[in-house]
Amino acid sequence: MKPRKIKRRPVPTNCPYCQTNTMPDFKAVDTLARYVSERGRLHAHTRTGICSKHQRFVARAIKYARHLALLPFSELT
Repeated sequence: MKPRKIKRRPVPTNCPYCQTNTMPDFKAVDTLARYVSERGRLHAHTRTGICSKHQRFVARAIKYARHLALLPFSELT
């Protein structure tokens, strides 16, 4: 027999950037920190509810903010 797949609850795709017609900014560290896990990994767009277009911009903004030392690379110290 095949093992059953675990069904996950879908996250509603209400992209806050599409609703307000804005783009993610690397200087908005508080909003970008919501899309990073405790270990410093990026959350998937299926988990955050952001559309695919803005997920790419969020990932780029987080990586840029890390290089500017606005966000840590990892929370483990």
